[in-house]
Parts: sequence; structure tokens; C-alpha cells
Amino acid sequence: MFCMNNPASGTRLSSAARRISLALATALALLPGAVLAADSFVFFGSHSKGPNIGFSLAHFDADTGSLTTPVFLQEAVAPAYFTIHPDGRHLYTCNSDPGSSVSAYAIDPATARLTLLNQKPSGGGEPCHVGLDRTGRYLMTANYGAGSIAVFALQPDGSIGERTAFVQHAGHSVNPERQTQAHAHTIRVDPGNRFALVADLGVDKVFVYRFDEKTGSLQPNDPPFASVPPGSGPRHLAFHPDGRQVYVINELSSTIVRFGWDSKRGILTQFETVSTLPDGFKGTSTCAEVLMHPSGKFVYATNRGHDSVAVLSAQAETGRLKLVQHIPTQGRTPRNCEFDPTGRWLLVSNHDSNNAVVFRIDLNTGRLTQTGKPISVPSPFCERFLPAGQQH
Repeated sequence: MFCMNNPASGTRLSSAARRISLALATALALLPGAVLAADSFVFFGSHSKGPNIGFSLAHFDADTGSLTTPVFLQEAVAPAYFTIHPDGRHLYTCNSDPGSSVSAYAIDPATARLTLLNQKPSGGGEPCHVGLDRTGRYLMTANYGAGSIAVFALQPDGSIGERTAFVQHAGHSVNPERQTQAHAHTIRVDPGNRFALVADLGVDKVFVYRFDEKTGSLQPNDPPFASVPPGSGPRHLAFHPDGRQVYVINELSSTIVRFGWDSKRGILTQFETVSTLPDGFKGTSTCAEVLMHPSGKFVYATNRGHDSVAVLSAQAETGRLKLVQHIPTQGRTPRNCEFDPTGRWLLVSNHDSNNAVVFRIDLNTGRLTQTGKPISVPSPFCERFLPAGQQH
């Protein structure tokens, strides 16, 4: 059950949440303007069950890379991937178990406290990814267990409205344990907001849909998908800032496929496949997240099993990838990671070690250097930065 923490309903904010709200508000008020611009709230989602499990809140200083220990903020049922609206006032998450839902929260602009606005059935089992279109008027979700995707209109108050699109995938691939059916894992719009790309782990395809930002509808593109090698298991994807390259990370084969992207016709053209693991690695490992640095110069990928971040450079003219570094994440099973708003730091969470680690990014080479010790976080699945004062 969600703890709504809604002042209008008469429920009280937990003592822990009151303490973090007061502490953070006081700290921010005392900071000089030059430092304030570098400060961010950091939300963590804990993908687990039990009391005091849901969202927690920390504070990050981009001048030093210092991350405070997160404090419990809001109960939620197994929040998985989540995103913050560009207005800085709303957070959207998918809840994978039980209930299979998507949820909307209001963010208090002073304290970053969350208030549940509403939740809706996601349209299928085990939703694992949510995202927004470029207008910020539609919420999209991928349902891993059901192999389906859905789009919802957002209301003026930020709550989730009616469903505007639903697509059910079908099929299978070669892995007898992980690919017996469709498993939609990511849905993301292209930079032009004309297409939605869906990585489906179960069928080894990246589907392309034409997206209508006026109605929120989806229609299969022609061609409707691009395939990856059988058994790869496409999971997440990232666009290059130039809008001409797409990097798809494959969970099962621990590889990244670089596609060319035709933004007018919505066509993916496969160019190269590179491993995220060191040469000669013999253990068991699967990939999780792939991020393209805002500079367009570097790609970062997490390895679960090898428990590392793979750093790759992207050639300026072609986007071609070259391995730069593998660095341990100081924990087990790193899932999602995120850049801070300045692009100078990478935050990585280790789900099975209950911690998060900050790495400094060398903006010339892309290499990572650990900063500080791991910070305790219960079962972290996803993390998001919110610059102080961004809400509008």
C-alpha cells in the first residue's frame, strides 16, 4: 500500500521524511548562490518490499562529488525505473510487483517531498521502464512480463490520464530460458518526437513506431523493426546527441549494437557490435544500462556479474565505439546509472550490495575515477537527479 503523505488527506509525513525535508531545506537555504547552482536532490528507488521501502532522498554537491546518505522519503510498492518531468515538479514510476501499475507523484519544490497523485494499471505484467515524450504530455511504459507497451496522456495537474495507445508484441527467440515470449524492456522517443523505439529482449528486435504527439497514438513504421543477432536480448537504448546514431545494449550477449538512425523515415541500420566485457572473461554476466554522455563523446554501460562499468569512446565523425576502460562498481549487480546535471559525475547503484557509488568523469578521455566510499541504499534499482531550484 502506498503512503500518500498528502496534507489535504490529513495523513502526516513520517518523522524520517520530516527530518530529511527540514535538513535539506535548511542546508540549501544556507548555501551561497554560486554553490547552490551545483546542488541537486537525488531520488533513489528501492526495488524491494517491506516497511520504509520505496523512495529515498539524498543531496549531491557537483563541486566535490559528495553524496549524502539517502534518507527514507516515501513508501511505494516495488518502484522500478522512474523519470522526472522536465518541469521538475512531477515524478513517474512503474511498479512491477504486485499490481503492475504506473504512478504519478508531485514533487514539493522546496523539500523534494513526494505526494502520490494517482496510479493506473500499466496494461501488462512487470512494467520495467517508463519515459516521457518530448512535449512532456505523454507517459510511456514497457511491460516486460507481458511483452506489451502503452502510452498515457498526462493531465494538467501531472496525474496520469487515459491510455492513448497499447501494443502487444508476440514471438520468441533462441534462449530457452529468457526468450520464450516477447519481453518489451524499453520504450523511448527519438529526438524529433516522431518515432518511439522499443527494445524487446524476448524477440531480439528493436521495434519502431510512428508516434503522433497530438493524439498519443502509435502505429508500426515501415519497416516495423530492426533485428539483433539471435540470443542477444536487447534491453535499453541511447541516442547520440546528433540524432543520427542509436546505441542498443544487449542484456544476454553483453554487447552494444550501434545503429544509424534515419530520423525522417524511422529506419535503423546496423553498423557494428562491440562487447562490454574484457577479452577472455569466462564468468556469467548480463548488461543493464547504457548511457550516452551529453558531449556525444562517450558511452557507459553496466555489467552485472562482472560488476563493472564499461567506458567506450564514440568517434566524432562516425560514432564508432572503442573501449576505454572497465572499472569495478564496488558492489554486486549494478543496474541503472545516471549523469549528474553538470555531466561531470556518474552515479552507479549496486542492487545486490545495497549501495551507490559516485565516479568522476574525465571530460577529455571519458575515464572514471571513484570518488568517496560507497553510500548505503536499500535495494537500489534506479536513481535520478533534480537540480535545486529547477522546479517551475
